Amino acid sequence: MRTLLACLLLWCPLLAAAELKVDLGHGATVYRTAQLLARPELREIVVPGDVVFKRTMRYRALPVAALLRGVGPDDQLQFVAADGFAAEIPAGLVLGRHGSRAWLAVEDPARPWPAPAEGKPGIGPFYLVWTDPQAAGIGPEQWPYQLAAIRRLPGPAARFPAILPDPALPPDSPVRRGFAVFQRNCFACHTLNGEGDARLGPDLNIPHNPTEYLPAGLLRAFIRDPQSLRRWPQAKMQGFPTRRELSDADLDALLAYLRHMAGRKRTP
Repeated sequence: MRTLLACLLLWCPLLAAAELKVDLGHGATVYRTAQLLARPELREIVVPGDVVFKRTMRYRALPVAALLRGVGPDDQLQFVAADGFAAEIPAGLVLGRHGSRAWLAVEDPARPWPAPAEGKPGIGPFYLVWTDPQAAGIGPEQWPYQLAAIRRLPGPAARFPAILPDPALPPDSPVRRGFAVFQRNCFACHTLNGEGDARLGPDLNIPHNPTEYLPAGLLRAFIRDPQSLRRWPQAKMQGFPTRRELSDADLDALLAYLRHMAGRKRTP
């Protein structure tokens, strides 16, 4: 009993002291759990079909826009997780300009969230969740959890020119569409040509592009369900099993972009 009490006394302050760093370009602000739980914007929200838990969840959360003073709809935001996941999301989506509403769910140390599955780590202390995600086409990669930081940055194309397709391509090229799909769904975990902020998955062009060693059919199957190609209990890639998460047209465009970039390798 004494050991259990000692563990609880050690663990609870760690949760209570969790920090979220928000850097909008004029000096970082650090928010602690207790501060966020005390803010007047805090609400209890219901999230049907939560991306992580695959069921309806309730959270204590505040609108992310409340932490983004001075951010405009044309800005770019990066949501960085403790494990190296780095989701790039246009600020217009987060500010609710397209019908979906972004919330920062805050884990209460007195009521910790359950683990998403047996043997899986927790997703707290901060989690970006959405209400009405279908209105703006919010994808599963735009629900980052274990959040550690939010940053306002120039767009990824400005910061990482080596990921750009050939500028001579026509505006309606499927490669350009695939580039947008890549930024939305892949760039949160992977680098390309050594460029990007994510540190969760391998580079998708160096030394080899996946289109160079996987037939198109197998690569499509892998993106839909990574375990269908190679079973690995510790694998982190969740895949995009439904057409709602990634349409067939977007998947085709993504493969067109990857094939194109196989001819544009740049060694970092």
